[in-house]
Amino acid sequence: MNGGAYDALMRRALALARQSLQWGDVPVGAVVAGADGAILGAGANERELTGDPTAHAEIVALRRAAAASGSWRLDGATLVVTLEPCTMCAGALVLARVARCVYAAADPKAGAVESLWDVVRDRRLNHRPEVLGGVLGAESAELLREFFTSRRS
Repeated sequence: MNGGAYDALMRRALALARQSLQWGDVPVGAVVAGADGAILGAGANERELTGDPTAHAEIVALRRAAAASGSWRLDGATLVVTLEPCTMCAGALVLARVARCVYAAADPKAGAVESLWDVVRDRRLNHRPEVLGGVLGAESAELLREFFTSRRS
């Protein structure tokens, strides 16, 4: 499947990312779609909102997807996220047995599915999701750039 097949899901994730700006969090959004393409769970960064250091968009979306499906195993699911997952989130998507990770902007400082580390394709793990990066990457990168620029001024 090419990146264009995930544009609608990424646009939903970008809308969620913009919502996290309301509570002053880094604008990251995530959507988990089942094998049939239906959205099982979605979320935005909620660390500032909840005071929970693990409330990254991916974790929020994975928890909601597991609750909706009634299982922690998200076989066949796709995680679509606006920023390359960190090590915590990469580990979580492996443990949830997510089939693929589609992300928008690369994260050269903390990315753990391609940029800095490649946690999800470590041959020592029993599950290795597919990875597709760069889907609407410029739009996500600009949103992040605007957020961090506003914080510095």
